[in-house]
Amino acid sequence: MKKLKCGIDLGGTKTEVGVLDESGKIVFRSRKSTPHESYSGIVETIHELVQEAEQKLSTQFLKIGVGTPGVESAKTGLIKNSNTLVLIGNPLRTDLEKKMKKKVQLANDANCFALSETVDGAASGFRNVFGIILGTGVGAGIVIEGKIVEGKNRIAGEWGHNPLPWMKPSEFPGPTCYCGRLGCIETFVSGTGLARDFNELNKTSFTGEEITQHILKKGEYQKPAIEALTRYEDRLARALSHVINLLDPEIIVLGGGVSNLDQLAVNIPKLFSKYVFSNEIETKVVQAKFGDSSGVRGAAWLVE
Repeated sequence: MKKLKCGIDLGGTKTEVGVLDESGKIVFRSRKSTPHESYSGIVETIHELVQEAEQKLSTQFLKIGVGTPGVESAKTGLIKNSNTLVLIGNPLRTDLEKKMKKKVQLANDANCFALSETVDGAASGFRNVFGIILGTGVGAGIVIEGKIVEGKNRIAGEWGHNPLPWMKPSEFPGPTCYCGRLGCIETFVSGTGLARDFNELNKTSFTGEEITQHILKKGEYQKPAIEALTRYEDRLARALSHVINLLDPEIIVLGGGVSNLDQLAVNIPKLFSKYVFSNEIETKVVQAKFGDSSGVRGAAWLVE
C-alpha cells in the first residue's frame, strides 16, 4: 500500500483536509466551514475531517500536518499572531494530539504554501524561495534548500507586518492594521487593501474581487479600477523589493485571490529596477501552480 500523507489547511472561512499519495497526487479532499468564533469547534472540525479521510481511504494516519494562521510559540506552545483570534493563547497542537491520538506537525499556513510550491509546484528546483499569499490578509513563507525557515521567534516571513517602504505623502501614515500599527504592508497589498484604496476614492463599497472584474470589462468603473491596480502594483513592487534586498530569493511565488490577476507576475518585475539595490535583477515572479490547493498540499508535505 502506498504511503499516504494527510494535511489540514485551517483557514478563516473554511477548513480542508487533503491526502497525498507518494507522487503528490491528491487522492482525497474534503472541507467544512471554519467555526471561527469557537476554538473547541475548530478542534472538533479538524478531528471530523481526519476521521472522514480515514474512513473513505480505509486507513489510519499516525501523523498529520496542519497549516494554521499564526504560529506556535517556541516558548509556551501557544498560538500567537493569528488573524483567527480564537486560536490565540491556545495550545492547538497539544489539543489536537489529545483529541485525535495522533502526532501533529504544525506550521504557519503561508509556510505550508511556500513548501508546497517548492516541493512540486511553481518553484520546484529552486533553492531559495519566497512564497506570498495575497488574500484577505498577507502572509509569506521562506523555504531554503527545501526546508521551511521559521526563525528563532518563529516569525520568519511575517513580511506583511513591516511598514510599506518608500511611502508617498498621500500614503502616510497608512491605515490601521489589526496588529495595532499603522501602514503595514498588509493594509496596502491584501485584497482588503486593494478594495479600501478603490472605495475610499470612489465612494463605493466593492470587494477586491469585484474591483478586479471591473478591470476586465468596460464600464463606469473600469478606468478607476485600472488606476487602483496601477497603484497596487507599485506598492507590491516596493514591498517585494525589500524582500529581494534582504533575502535575494531566486523566485517569488504569488498565491491568494489577488494573484489570480495574471498581469501581476508580468508587471511587478518591471518595477523592481526602481527599488532594488542592484543593476541586475534575476529574481523570477510567478503564479502558484496549485492555487488554493497549495495550503493543504504543503500541510501534507510536513509529514515525514
